[in-house]
Amino acid sequence: QVQLVESGGGLVQPGGSLTLACVSSSSTFRHHVMAWYRQAPGKQREWVGTIDNYGYEAYADSVKGRFFINRDNNIKTVYLEMTRLTPSDTAVYQCWTNYDGSASWGQGTQVTVSS
Repeated sequence: QVQLVESGGGLVQPGGSLTLACVSSSSTFRHHVMAWYRQAPGKQREWVGTIDNYGYEAYADSVKGRFFINRDNNIKTVYLEMTRLTPSDTAVYQCWTNYDGSASWGQGTQVTVSS
């Protein structure tokens, strides 16, 4: 099964920026859709954005224009660049992929936006 490992979370002040990374173990990474999700305590997981195997991106309205997804197929890594962060962005962020019809999730990395 595909292993996904996120990194880059931490504490950031409102208005600040943070970039997360997710490294995949998949030998066919370049062919897979990758996505970012987030989940705040007591709330359901929500979709943040997606980058497909062609490099095309889609974002949730709540982050559109502030968050940007990129991928580097050479090192099998997908990034989530977050800018103009607000306290409502505080959540555990997870990366996701679909492999052979099954979903794979990373362990998550905590992002806390607070002054």
